[in-house]
Amino acid sequence: MHTKTRTWSVAKSIAVTLVGMLVDAGKMELDAPLGIEWLPKERSSANDPRDAITLRNVLNMSSGLYTVDSRGMEYATGSGLSYWAGASSANGARDRGLIRNPGTYWDYENYDTLLAVLAMKNALGDATTYLEFPRKALFDQIGMRNTLVGTDRFGDFILSSQVYASARDLARFGLLYEQNGMWNGKRLLSQEWIDFVRTPTTAAGQVNSLYGGQWWLLDDSRDDVPKDAYAARGNRGQYVVVVPSRDLVIVRRGLDYGRQGFDVWDLTREVVKAFPEDYVSEGE
Repeated sequence: MHTKTRTWSVAKSIAVTLVGMLVDAGKMELDAPLGIEWLPKERSSANDPRDAITLRNVLNMSSGLYTVDSRGMEYATGSGLSYWAGASSANGARDRGLIRNPGTYWDYENYDTLLAVLAMKNALGDATTYLEFPRKALFDQIGMRNTLVGTDRFGDFILSSQVYASARDLARFGLLYEQNGMWNGKRLLSQEWIDFVRTPTTAAGQVNSLYGGQWWLLDDSRDDVPKDAYAARGNRGQYVVVVPSRDLVIVRRGLDYGRQGFDVWDLTREVVKAFPEDYVSEGE
């Protein structure tokens, strides 16, 4: 319960929380361009079509940039190079060409998350503020005392995957969302931002609107799980499920290699059975 283990892509939901705090504070804008210096550098950066990519686009996994990790080569050519091979996560994210109009096509890509993280770094202004921000803004506020955010060797947070946290810390994180951004009477995250992360991306295409803003949504076809359930999901069995209508947060830590068939919504269904609808009113 207290041991730090890797969250994998649950980290993305932590990333969008930190970004949301800056949007709430007026330091970032959801529908503004990222303001990133793209690679490779040209003699003139004027009229780079990538300048049209917004924060919303990357948080919805619809930047329109050439995808790397979704092609199954992430450990050879993609973001994995910053995990274990000493590459720059920020440079890898911004050294991609535009192949579609931003916001028109959903494609799950670690580098899109890392573009949002780079924009967050730029908004915070200096390295010290940036490196202290997750702890001061979020972890210390809700008691996530056993959580560590990894960086690459250049000091950039790898918030697509490299976060290590305990099960209790992840439960606290989920509880922040279950309580609609409130913690001990203090608002840490706006209701508007929570609504954003739970709203299906309009570019979802082939995934049946299962994705919001760095959180996964319930399949429309399921009628055995409350419709308001949503989840942070990580590779190899890491899940934080929030079910607001049942006042529930479910944390599942795993080490599932290969295709083992674990279904987080089946787990949610079984847990919900233990908490009938009248449990909420009785608890109140």
